[in-house]
Amino acid sequence: MWTPQQYRRLVRRSAWYDLIVMAAFVTPWSFTALHGLLSGLSQVLDLPGELPVFAPAHMLMANLLGSIVCVWSVLRIRDPQAVYGRYDAAGRFLFATWQAYALLHGATGLLALFLVVELAWGIAQVLPVRQPAPAGPLTSAPVA
Repeated sequence: MWTPQQYRRLVRRSAWYDLIVMAAFVTPWSFTALHGLLSGLSQVLDLPGELPVFAPAHMLMANLLGSIVCVWSVLRIRDPQAVYGRYDAAGRFLFATWQAYALLHGATGLLALFLVVELAWGIAQVLPVRQPAPAGPLTSAPVA
């Protein structure tokens, strides 16, 4: 169970993770460099599956994904509300679902690492948050 302060830190940290991981998806140039790096890493590690060459429409989808995730990340960094953590958890479980689907259909095994991380952040963000104690008098009124 998280305290409200711990949960705000968790929401902010998950946002920083997203911003760092997704920043390279924002432009065609940065994504092309990342794609080459990931393709080479996948080959060096001899992982199953493939990371195919991206056509312009694929690149557009990657750039749109990177753009919206980075905007969402900045919002959560600047204002890490608990409700944003709950929505983020739902999004992570959706992402994990489609990552698992892609893995089952031949995507590079590198995706498994990201799947595990998505699930870990999602699980952490669905755990309960302790509600602060209600404000009230510190002592009881004397009984007459």
